[in-house]
Amino acid sequence: MRSRRRSWEGTPHSGVSGGFVSRGPLEQRSATRYRAPMDLDLIETLRSTGAVREFLPDAIEDGVLHRLLDTARFAPSGGNRQGWRVIVVKDPVQRRSLRDLYLTGWYEYLAIASAGLVPWAPFTDRAAEAEAQGRAHEFAEAAQSHAATGATPGLAETLDTAPALLLLLADLRAVAAVDRDHDRYTLAGGASIYPFAWNLLLAARAEGLGGVITTMPVRREDDVRRLFSIPETCAVAALIVLGRPVAAARRLRRQPVDEFTWVDRYEGTPFDGA
Repeated sequence: MRSRRRSWEGTPHSGVSGGFVSRGPLEQRSATRYRAPMDLDLIETLRSTGAVREFLPDAIEDGVLHRLLDTARFAPSGGNRQGWRVIVVKDPVQRRSLRDLYLTGWYEYLAIASAGLVPWAPFTDRAAEAEAQGRAHEFAEAAQSHAATGATPGLAETLDTAPALLLLLADLRAVAAVDRDHDRYTLAGGASIYPFAWNLLLAARAEGLGGVITTMPVRREDDVRRLFSIPETCAVAALIVLGRPVAAARRLRRQPVDEFTWVDRYEGTPFDGA
C-alpha cells in the first residue's frame, strides 16, 4: 500500500472502488480471483475497510491465504512476542460444528440486543440481560422459519460455507496482560493480538477480498477448544471470515473525532484540531 496522505473527500478511485475493482456483473467480478495484489492508497483503505459478511462463492487459494498471513505477521505486539496462533478451518465436519457453536451465541446476541442492551457489556443490567437471553430460542426459530421461505440466510447460518475461516488464538504465555490482576474486565492483552487480525483484513483488501472479525466463538470457548484440540495455554480470540465481497467497499460512517476525544480530562473540552 502507498502511504501518501491526502484528503479523503473528493479523492478519485482511478477505476478502483474502495480497493475492489468495479467490473459490473458478479460473474465478471468473480473472474478477477487470480489477479495480482493491488496497490492501494493507505488512507482510503483505512477509511473504507468495514466488516464484510456477504461473499461470492469463489474459493480462496491456499497461496493467497498464505500471502495474507505472511503480511499480517508484521503486526505490532508487546515485546514482539507475536502471540497469535491461527487454525485454517477446512474440514467440512469441523466447519459445520463450528457453525453450530457459533449460532447458539449469535441467537443469544440477537435476543439481548433486541432488548436495547449491548450484549455482554461489562457494565449492564444483568437481570434484564438474563431475561432477554432466555428468549434466544425465539430468534433461532425465526431463522428457521425465514429459511423455510427460501429467503437468503445470513452469515451465521451459512458460516460453514464461507470461502475462508481462520480461527485466531492468543498464546497466553506470550501476552503481557498488565491488567490481569485488576478487579474489572481485563482488556490489555488483546493489544498484542487484535492488530494481527486487523492486518489480515487490510492485506485482504489488496487481494480484492473482504471479511469480518467476529468474537462469537469465544462464547463457546470450551467446546471450540475440544473441537480443534486447543491447549489450555491458548485462548480463542476471534474467528476471521474472508471471501470475495458481493458488494464493493464504500466509505464508512463513523462519529467525528470531537465526539470521542477531549483535552486533559474525560469528557472535557472536545479536541477539534483547530
